Amino acid sequence: MSANTLPIAIDLLVEAGDWPEEDQLARLVAQAVEASFAVGQLPAVKGSELSVVFTDDEHVRQLNADYRDKDKATNVLSFPGSPPDSKRFGPLLGDIVVARETVVAEAAEQGLAFEDHLTHLVVHGLLHLFGHDHLEDDEAERMESLETEILARLGIADPYAEPPL
Repeated sequence: MSANTLPIAIDLLVEAGDWPEEDQLARLVAQAVEASFAVGQLPAVKGSELSVVFTDDEHVRQLNADYRDKDKATNVLSFPGSPPDSKRFGPLLGDIVVARETVVAEAAEQGLAFEDHLTHLVVHGLLHLFGHDHLEDDEAERMESLETEILARLGIADPYAEPPL
């Protein structure tokens, strides 16, 4: 499936931060979305739109403070376009916002390739848009299992596996 045959349109915005070239980000996001739809059987309406914003820690910190009452940066935020209990998703699936400095630091700290970690966060953010969560242990297990399966389809190792000694 190529980017122009995805079940949704993807709108990218590089707002702030030292991100890779936009075409590289577009490819990465399209692959993450394609694998997520292939594995996760996500119920988007054909022709729906997803927005992905690449920004810096300061902007994500402000969004996190404004919308989640957490005055700190985080790696990814998701803003669903549908109510949490919706059975129908679209035409606006929502927004995924990613913080550059946090993604870089986490990838380095965990010994991950930057692109692999960024792909994981796009998948993670997309699953949140479809109502997946990790607040309770059983929810976290389901979401992590789905993420692992999606990433495996892309040749990316399980991000939740224990690192070898």
